[in-house]
Amino acid sequence: MTDDYTVSVERPSIEDYCRLRRVAGLTPRSETAAAAGLPNTVTAALVRHGERVVGMGRVMGDGLCYQIVDIAVEPDHQGRGLGKAIMSALMEELRQIAPAEAYVSLIADGDAKHLYAQYGFEPTAPASIGMAQWIGR
Repeated sequence: MTDDYTVSVERPSIEDYCRLRRVAGLTPRSETAAAAGLPNTVTAALVRHGERVVGMGRVMGDGLCYQIVDIAVEPDHQGRGLGKAIMSALMEELRQIAPAEAYVSLIADGDAKHLYAQYGFEPTAPASIGMAQWIGR
């Protein structure tokens, strides 16, 4: 990551959250859903290029279990270490707030597994597998 970027520990705005998910190819979320979900963020990291938010990541959790979610970087800014900067900030925050026995999980899409492995994340299969369901689809 170059000096053109800054990382801050803060929650994204509804507008930045929805925009970054859309442009990064994640499942789009409505502003209504974002307004309901974002206040439940335990910690988050934003990357700015100048004043513009170009990357984000969040952690949800309850003190026992945490999940890293919403890692998204604008396509024009990918490949510059911004995902690493986001993960570093999130992991640093988790080390400060989470108890030693906390379980931290995430879902790795495609080659993102290589990024997450750098932070100690390992596949859980075959001992366990992730399962999901979309409500209302």
